[in-house]
Amino acid sequence: MSTEWVKNWNPAVGLLAGIPFLLVGFYIFVYVLFPPLFESFWGATCGTVDTWLVCSGFLQRGFTAGILIGITAPIVGTYLVNRQMALIGEALAHMAFGGVAIGLFVGAAVPSMDYPLLFALISATLAALVMQYIAIKTDGYADIPIAIMLTGGFALGVAVISYGVTFHSTVDSYLFGDILFVPFENVQLMVGLTLLVIGAIALTHKQMLFITFDREAARLARINVRFYDTLLIILTALVVVAAMQIIGAILVAGMLVIPVAAAMQVTNSFNRGLLLSILLGQVAVFVGIFLSAEWNIATGAMIILVAIALYLWTFNVTLGSVVILAAIFASLVSWNLAVGVSFLLAVIAIFSLVRLR
Repeated sequence: MSTEWVKNWNPAVGLLAGIPFLLVGFYIFVYVLFPPLFESFWGATCGTVDTWLVCSGFLQRGFTAGILIGITAPIVGTYLVNRQMALIGEALAHMAFGGVAIGLFVGAAVPSMDYPLLFALISATLAALVMQYIAIKTDGYADIPIAIMLTGGFALGVAVISYGVTFHSTVDSYLFGDILFVPFENVQLMVGLTLLVIGAIALTHKQMLFITFDREAARLARINVRFYDTLLIILTALVVVAAMQIIGAILVAGMLVIPVAAAMQVTNSFNRGLLLSILLGQVAVFVGIFLSAEWNIATGAMIILVAIALYLWTFNVTLGSVVILAAIFASLVSWNLAVGVSFLLAVIAIFSLVRLR
């Protein structure tokens, strides 16, 4: 009798029963444990490397946000690139920009609802669902839903901005990215979204991988292809919103695609390519932020330019060497040895990866 409940136990019931505990643990980590961990890590780093690059609060938040973007964007991007869905990230970024414009407009009218990233998240998620619906009706991920979202998102944002509300400087920070504009609350949001993305991919990697390389066989194996396609595109929307403030809506698709494209030049293994794309994403983020702070250039632009330099290196060693050596020379001319060393470390890292080919 004592083992009767074991025979009748439904795993789905156990999973549903565990969701409240998972949400509580999620909240405790993000809002209770993460803040002191953040302070302890950067306090120790600042004490070890006493430089304003790691001791400035805004750069600490920027580095943390960048690290998280350098993890989540290549993870999701690996599936998108291998499915030839690279432009979907750009389309969702445009829709998120429209959501930001709506959020800023609503916040200007009702200060208690001044949460533009929340509106961006809602807008991008709804756009992801609509895009998936259009894709199903048009028999696959054709150019039609992507083109609609690419133009529609920006049209929505421009329409709201042109209505007459004066918040153009704030809009620029979302459009082009601004490391100075990342408050700690948004870093916490990125931590939560990162955990969500990593957890979802970890639980569904087998199915996602199967669908990525053989959709018809996945359908024959009774895998719900439509569900996993929708999940992937929603995760893409979450990553896009999380990356907007540091990369910018215009450039965010670059972090979904470029590190993955570079990794694919180095290895044919999906899993190894996923890990390498994360490593390349981290190099692009760190070097890009260093250069941005040193040369007073937009952070998002520098991150993407560094990522392109790394891609050129893996695609064509000679061409990539010219680009990277030119950047190293420019760094040394500016008398910032730290930036030059960071580029040298990037070169060493990529050289090591090339040898894995």
